Amino acid sequence: MSHPTRSDGRALLRGPAIAGVALAALLMFLAWLIPAAWNWDVHMRSWPPLHAYWDPRIGPGTIPAVLIAVLGVVYAARFAQTASWRLLLLGTYGGALAWLSSLALVDGNDGIGVILNTPYEYLRTANTIHSWSALSTMLHEYVARIDADNPQHWPTHIAGHPPGAVLFFIALVALGLTSGLAAGWAVIIVSATTAVAVLQTLRVLGHEEVARRAAPFLVLGPAAIWMAVSADAVFGTVAAWGACCLAVAATRSTRWATASWAVLAGLLLGYCVLMSYGLALLAFLALAVLLITRRWSLTPWVAGAGLAVMLAFYAAGFAWWDGLPALHVRQFRGVAAARPQQYYLWGNLAALAWSAGPVMYAGLAMVVARRWSSWREVLVSRSGALASTRVVALLSLAGVVMVLGADVSGASRGEVERIWLPFVPWLLLGTALLPPPWRRVGLVLQVIVALLAQHFLHPDW
Repeated sequence: MSHPTRSDGRALLRGPAIAGVALAALLMFLAWLIPAAWNWDVHMRSWPPLHAYWDPRIGPGTIPAVLIAVLGVVYAARFAQTASWRLLLLGTYGGALAWLSSLALVDGNDGIGVILNTPYEYLRTANTIHSWSALSTMLHEYVARIDADNPQHWPTHIAGHPPGAVLFFIALVALGLTSGLAAGWAVIIVSATTAVAVLQTLRVLGHEEVARRAAPFLVLGPAAIWMAVSADAVFGTVAAWGACCLAVAATRSTRWATASWAVLAGLLLGYCVLMSYGLALLAFLALAVLLITRRWSLTPWVAGAGLAVMLAFYAAGFAWWDGLPALHVRQFRGVAAARPQQYYLWGNLAALAWSAGPVMYAGLAMVVARRWSSWREVLVSRSGALASTRVVALLSLAGVVMVLGADVSGASRGEVERIWLPFVPWLLLGTALLPPPWRRVGLVLQVIVALLAQHFLHPDW
């Protein structure tokens, strides 16, 4: 009986990776080509599926961004494997902060300060809330002002989200960060911690090696273009720390520590749902952590704390369950009604390839390219390489389910390159399963896509 050679094994590992990148490239190309070739108005700017237009340029951040990309490609993987854990977390945060800010600064200070000052964003409204009574009035009027026919209707982003999102910016204003530039830097500083939270989650779950392999991809990639000044990046940060707290709760040995961390996880994940309606899908991420740890006894603590957040907002004047249908009415009286779902059903997945980077699809291909017998071992094993694969598979597939749930719902037709941000880090964990040569090549591809997208396309967020 013949056995596969070592080179055959490498070939088998390359196949899914190549297929994943090819699928990503095909989606990205067709999502741009088909509307142009068939004169199909998908109600987007000049570069569908992205909410962006063609605008080649260089700027103050260009040289730093290129240098960070080169240093990352040359040294990031080695640093991730050899640094102490504390140094890795510090390096991850510093690298993310540098990468986010350098890409944003390709447009100078405007790349950080202009977007949050637009009429569609949260900051202008946040600057009008100066007292507890004004805040209370805002919450009590929130649902009624979602309606676009209301003379005092909310700007687009506030109407499109529960009040937890604007409360973040109200907090920034209370701290004196009233300008778009100051708030933009605050968003960057906060969202740069996302990768740290994901790495710590993996280590707490007992899979530090997976974290070290995935670390470069969590820092360097095109998602940074939209993370730099997007509130959705903050949502993703809160979600990542919520998942981290849940992992900590699941690995504590005392009842008090377990309950405390589970409640904190529920509060953070519950607050996410009050920042974006679609983040109710984070239940699948929480489910993945519970499947990995088999600590189902945490469920009442986490669910109870999340429900407490929702009830606290209800007591303050906002009912989440009233806001969601009001938003649907506004959405489908506006541009969402004109945007064809038959395009965005797959065009949204092309936008995901831009936002997460095409290598994300290669990682997912590695996750799913297994026979059922292998999957059965992955799902039940607790030891060795299979246990690591199991963790990557469950967290990555949680990301897939969250994206597909949002996509199939039709609630988001376009503009999802930023909406996908809370799900992107978990999808990128599949890169830890790539063969080492593919991880090196994949990181090069990620930074090239990021640099080209930032220097040739101009997003509106």
